[in-house]
Amino acid sequence: MNLAVTYVAVYRPHPGKEAELLEVVRRHLPTLRSEGLATDHPALLLKAADGALIEIASWRSEEHSRSAHGNEAVQQLWASFAACCDFRSLKDLAEAQKMFAHFERVEGVVA
Repeated sequence: MNLAVTYVAVYRPHPGKEAELLEVVRRHLPTLRSEGLATDHPALLLKAADGALIEIASWRSEEHSRSAHGNEAVQQLWASFAACCDFRSLKDLAEAQKMFAHFERVEGVVA
């Protein structure tokens, strides 16, 4: 049984690369979906106080998540991420240290 699995990704933009990161995030989920890796469930993009972006979306399954690492289109897109941001953990965000973390919602980037 393949169950969807939700991921939470944290991207901290390199200085001056905020707009570039938003463009890469804009292409991320459509690429995953076109490659048959992500669900059509609505996604969410949030912004932390330090400018980090938090993307929340769902893989079709754990297996689909693993197979992304061998997918050429996904690897090219992930290289674009690496050029404009650092991948971080939720624990790196100041908001994650609070009982109830608050983030700014970013509209119109992911669906």
